[in-house]
Amino acid sequence: MSRHPKATPPGQPIRFHHALCYGCGDDAVNGLHVTVTAGEGLGSTATMNVASWMEGGPGVIHGGILSAAFDEVMGTTALLIGVPVVTGHLEIDFAQPIPIESSLRFTATILGKQRRKVYTSSAAYIDGPDGAGEAKPVATSQALFIGIDPRQHFSEHVANSQRPDEHQRWAKYSSP
Repeated sequence: MSRHPKATPPGQPIRFHHALCYGCGDDAVNGLHVTVTAGEGLGSTATMNVASWMEGGPGVIHGGILSAAFDEVMGTTALLIGVPVVTGHLEIDFAQPIPIESSLRFTATILGKQRRKVYTSSAAYIDGPDGAGEAKPVATSQALFIGIDPRQHFSEHVANSQRPDEHQRWAKYSSP
């Protein structure tokens, strides 16, 4: 398994796949606005601010929001090997509550690929004001993604999109 020759260079943000994506889209009003940055090899880092609307238990992030963030980080990281993916299985270990109004830093790695299956792992850390954060992850995740041809996979659903015209643009951003 190797990095795709057209993959985003290390240190650069990995392009979002469409503007209304709940996870990474710039135009998603109540989206997560996760920013994933290509790392060396088959890894990435990502950041996300935990806004007050993400509250689940009193003063802490909702577990489903964190799940969506992990899904976005690891699914985007798969683009480093040139494979657009959808989630097949996602599991999370929650280690401690994550306060709202905090900033999260993620690391993600592609562990392997077998035919259409892409295996990944990720960890989330609370970032401190100086950029240094928790040494131990506040949550970890493992996932299995399935490689797809986005145009074929989503063809029946494009008409339901808020912006069906975005589909052509999205297809270009789906793989390097």
